[in-house]
Amino acid sequence: MTTARPPEEILLGFARALRAAGVDVTADRERTYLTAVAMVGLEDQAGAYAAGRATLCGSPSDLERFDLVYAAWFGAQRPAAARRAPNRPPATMADLRDDESRGDGVDDPDGEDVRARASATEVLRRKDIASMSARERATMTRMFSTLRPRPPRRRTSRMTGAGRGRVDARRTMRDMLRRQGEPGAIRWRERSERPRRVVVLLDVSGSMSAYADALLRLAHVWCRGPGQVEVFTIGTRLTHVTTALHQLDSDRALVAAGNTIPDWSGGTRLAHGLKAFLDRWGRRGMARGAVVVLVSDGWERDQPEALAEQMRRLHALAHHVVWANPHRGHPSYQPVQQGIVAALPYVDSFVAGHSMAAFAELLEVVEHA
Repeated sequence: MTTARPPEEILLGFARALRAAGVDVTADRERTYLTAVAMVGLEDQAGAYAAGRATLCGSPSDLERFDLVYAAWFGAQRPAAARRAPNRPPATMADLRDDESRGDGVDDPDGEDVRARASATEVLRRKDIASMSARERATMTRMFSTLRPRPPRRRTSRMTGAGRGRVDARRTMRDMLRRQGEPGAIRWRERSERPRRVVVLLDVSGSMSAYADALLRLAHVWCRGPGQVEVFTIGTRLTHVTTALHQLDSDRALVAAGNTIPDWSGGTRLAHGLKAFLDRWGRRGMARGAVVVLVSDGWERDQPEALAEQMRRLHALAHHVVWANPHRGHPSYQPVQQGIVAALPYVDSFVAGHSMAAFAELLEVVEHA
């Protein structure tokens, strides 16, 4: 007999897939969604569909994304019953229940297929990019549009008006003078915030060739997002590819970047590339106070002491140094490469970089750095 997954697990998975698609699904909305579906009943697909739209969507722009994710997750379009006859239960929602709750005691191969399609997106998000087939890579390419990078913020020395903070004595006194000395509301001020620069250094050497295309697509998403982002590639030399990645179309941006990079899938000279970056751009201010993201597996042709020295210089200039390693996401991984061992003392965040889920976590780490 086929064993179905618990209904709440599938419903929560759908809510998280919706969050990955760009809808602001909070923990409170997830709990409200589960309560609403429990009230209408799993057998009423139209009611469960309407409950999801009412509890998980926060604006009209979320409704279209909801329908797309709903179709991909449950293997069905918007239920016709939601448009015409709310009391007519379609059969597809019954697949969320286990066999005993259906009461027929018969295997349901179609339901198993629906469940397989429902979890395919989440499985692909967590799959190692290096092990993907060509078809899976094509699907993954479309998933980059769901990433929403947000720049880290920094406080400036400039003060602006606010609803709380420090007392703004000058504005308060000016208001009192305009009222001819009559007391009034106290004015407040606080430091304003500005986006902090993000610098991305991508290792495009031969050992990173399985991830290079996906990493450049991630860098393209970063460049097209808010804030100031600069992108460099490191192989046997350093290449500035920010201008190429600012094209609107991702495929054209990757072609332009590929034409710019002279050492694609070559050797690895991280220390040499970092030194070139720090000597030419870092000391001029690009790395000063920035969040620097280095994506590499840590294999190094030069001596590890040279890499340690350049990482020390980088750490002294940057606000936060993030190292994303594709092998970091494997359970058996140990940071034993000489390059990683030399660099780790000067790394603030050491994260994985092998899947779409890891890319989303990397964006969060940078946002809160």
